[in-house]
Amino acid sequence: MGPQVIIIAGTFVLIVTGLLLGYVISQLVLQNLAFNFLTLLGTISLILIFGALYYVLFWQLRRETQKTVTPTIPKQPDAEFTSNYLKNRLIARLSGDVAAAERLIQQAKENVPGMPENWYCEKVLDELDQNQES
Repeated sequence: MGPQVIIIAGTFVLIVTGLLLGYVISQLVLQNLAFNFLTLLGTISLILIFGALYYVLFWQLRRETQKTVTPTIPKQPDAEFTSNYLKNRLIARLSGDVAAAERLIQQAKENVPGMPENWYCEKVLDELDQNQES
């Protein structure tokens, strides 16, 4: 709710300041308002307020759109990421046959129990490479 309040309040103040600035400048141009030090300071302060609010408002809007455009990717532990990568490589090597990949991994687990998941995937991939070379 915080950024939305900033955007709404900033827009309101920006509109009011813009109207005041437009009125003061139009009165100066029409010579209905005397040009002196006080009107100069008032006009400069309105310009500075308008510019600062314009910058903050659009900076906030840009920040909001960047949050929605770039979704955050949840971080995976390296071991899990590597395991998924190796399993996907194995499945791709077997032309998308997920059942065969699972079967080969299970067979490797039965032959050599107690190793990490990565090791089994690497072992099956190595065995496939050796069978291809033979």
